[in-house]
Parts: sequence; structure tokens; C-alpha cells
Amino acid sequence: MIEDPDVASVAALMAVPARAEILLALMHGQSRPAGELARFAGLSPQAATAHLKKLVSGGLLTLVPSGRHRYYRLASPEVAQAIEALMPLARSARPSPYPKPAQPLQKARSCYDHVAGQLGVAITDALVRKGYLIENERDYGVTPSGERWFCDLGVNIQPDPRSRRAFTRKCLDWSERRYHLGGVLGAAMLETFLDSGWLARSSSHRRALRITHAGQTELWRHLEIEWR
Repeated sequence: MIEDPDVASVAALMAVPARAEILLALMHGQSRPAGELARFAGLSPQAATAHLKKLVSGGLLTLVPSGRHRYYRLASPEVAQAIEALMPLARSARPSPYPKPAQPLQKARSCYDHVAGQLGVAITDALVRKGYLIENERDYGVTPSGERWFCDLGVNIQPDPRSRRAFTRKCLDWSERRYHLGGVLGAAMLETFLDSGWLARSSSHRRALRITHAGQTELWRHLEIEWR
């Protein structure tokens, strides 16, 4: 008899508020030292170390030594996807009777290492509308015209045969309740947009992204996305 995955133990690791803050602090895909994560979670160094050990032993974080320093990052994109998938439930647990204006994270953010929020959905919709991507049940296919478009932008579309990560993935956006492009291609696209100066990291929030003036111009020119 095949046993079900031990979902309860993973959920228990995430259920402690301090650990949840640590995981959220790493959702932008970078590595952070223990002291910085302690400040994000409002913990003493000793308490943070204890929580980090449990997250590493539970397979949610990876320890990255660098000389005398020790950094922590999410163990895999799947961890980020699990956290992102929980966000609609967390959001609906405390519904507000009043509509809220779009916040920076809802407008444009990084979902681990790819573009999410209103911008991520708008880019994905445009890629499908222009025939660069084909939407499948669980992922996206890249068309020949899409290959040329990505290559012209400098986006690496060659999958790494050593990688177990999906090349493309339909990632359900927690704020928009629609899909955006994830996977290896989504990560490569965000990296190219940052390197090209179309997008920049926001100083107001660790995961928020902002579109530069050049980005507004190029997104309209390439994808007919009007962004204000």
C-alpha cells in the first residue's frame, strides 16, 4: 500500500508564525544570513537559529556556507510555490467588506524568481495572445515565433538537461487568482527584464517590483501592455 505524503509535518513547520515570516522573507529567491532573518521575524539570534535548524532539517530551507558566513535560502522553487498557493487561503481567512486599492505586491512582485501579480498575469496573457506561448493544462508550450521573440530579447530558452525543474509552469497567482508564467523560462525572463532595466527591485518591499520608464516603453512596444 502506497502511503500518502506527510503533509501534516510540512504544514506544522510552516504553521509557526516566526517560521512563516522567515519563509516569506526568502520568497524573492535570494539568500540571507541568520541575523537578517532574525530581524525580519522579530526573533533573538538564539531563537532564530533554532527555527532555522528545524526548517533546514524539514527540507524547506537550504544552508549555503560562504567562507565564515552562513546563508539560508528556500530549498527549491516547489517550496515557494507551496507558500504562494497558501496565500489565497490566508487572504480569504480574514475577508474585508471594503475593496482595497492595488498594493505594490498585488501590482508587481517576484514569486520566488519569476514575475507575479497584475504585471505577471498581464505579461503571460500577452505572450499567449501574441502566439508566443500556448497554454496547456499544467504548463505552457513555446511556439517557434515565441522562441525567436525570447531569443531576440536575450532570454535563455535552452532547458538544462541536468535540472529537474519544469521548463515552464502555470503558477496560480494568489492576488489575481489567475495563472502567470513560472518555471525555468519565467525565471530567465525576470532576470532578463532586471538586467535590461525594464524592471527594478522596489525599496518599499523586499518582493515588490517596479516598472521603469524604459520598461513601460518596451512592454508596450513588444507586448502592447499599457502600464501606469
